[in-house]
Amino acid sequence: MLQNKATSVVTIERFIIEEERQVPDATGELSGVLYDIALAAKMIANKVRMAGLADILGSHGEENVQGEVQQKLDVFANETIIKAMDHSGRLCGMASEEEAEIIPIPDKFRCGKYCLMFDPLDGSSNIDVNVPVGTIFSIVAKTSNGTNATLEDFLQPGARQVAAGYIIYGSSTMLVYTTGRGVHGFTLDPSIGEFLLSHPDIRMPAAGRYLSVNDSYEQQWDAPVKSLMRQLRGLEGGRKPLSVRYVGSLVADVHRNLFGGGIFCYPANTKSPKGKLRLLYEANPLAFLVEQAGGGAIDGKKRIMDVVPTELHQRVPLYIGSKDAVDLASRVLAGKSELVGT
Repeated sequence: MLQNKATSVVTIERFIIEEERQVPDATGELSGVLYDIALAAKMIANKVRMAGLADILGSHGEENVQGEVQQKLDVFANETIIKAMDHSGRLCGMASEEEAEIIPIPDKFRCGKYCLMFDPLDGSSNIDVNVPVGTIFSIVAKTSNGTNATLEDFLQPGARQVAAGYIIYGSSTMLVYTTGRGVHGFTLDPSIGEFLLSHPDIRMPAAGRYLSVNDSYEQQWDAPVKSLMRQLRGLEGGRKPLSVRYVGSLVADVHRNLFGGGIFCYPANTKSPKGKLRLLYEANPLAFLVEQAGGGAIDGKKRIMDVVPTELHQRVPLYIGSKDAVDLASRVLAGKSELVGT
């Protein structure tokens, strides 16, 4: 912690500067990317707060690359992030869950050495019922030659991320991120328009309280997944049952489990055999953050951050959360019995 929270107010800018000073070869470019993300988050948060008062709720009338109907706030959030990031000279390209192709940096702006991937508004199907939504982001360093980002730069395993995090727009707006030096949370004070350090060095409980899963797909799960869910509920294996809490907004579910402990599961099923969540925009950044907080994340077979991407919009199954529960998932899904007396 930088200083005693009772005697010192720490803004996100101050915190990032202090963190940068601890890295001898830091250039300040990554810090600048994080500042820009915080700025975009403030703009999106303002629109989310006004959603019930302005003509911003509901469908935009078009489908995104995933075949999903875009919500008006989806489009606003996507455009806001792009415009906040494309001119700084710190990025060489971006990729969004809402865009089919790489988003290039306009020719009139200088290119930098980082690539940004983001889900502009996760959980947007819940907007109309006032459920928390969020933004998820991932940053990697450019690896290809040349000035502009190529597909190769984005198709890097999650272990190569240099920063990742999310913003949750709920009763308060929080930005939670990691650069590989722990996980830190900042709450937006709307009275002064600043993100203030509210949750330094977040640690996820090793054994959690919550199971977050959509049970409507149970009949489409294979036998190992069904067994895992029964064990997490305490119906097999002699384990203490977890309480089922499912918001249906990935950021909200992971945020709750980050503090209370537990596991979020989105298994593959017969309708989505490759999984549903996006590796680059959702699974990788949240896996990086949760691992830094002491938890884990797997696709059912291997560590999420070891998966080598082959597509910009690649989907994966996801089991993410407290180490105890993720370790159990790894064993059960590998066919190793956890049942008492076997």
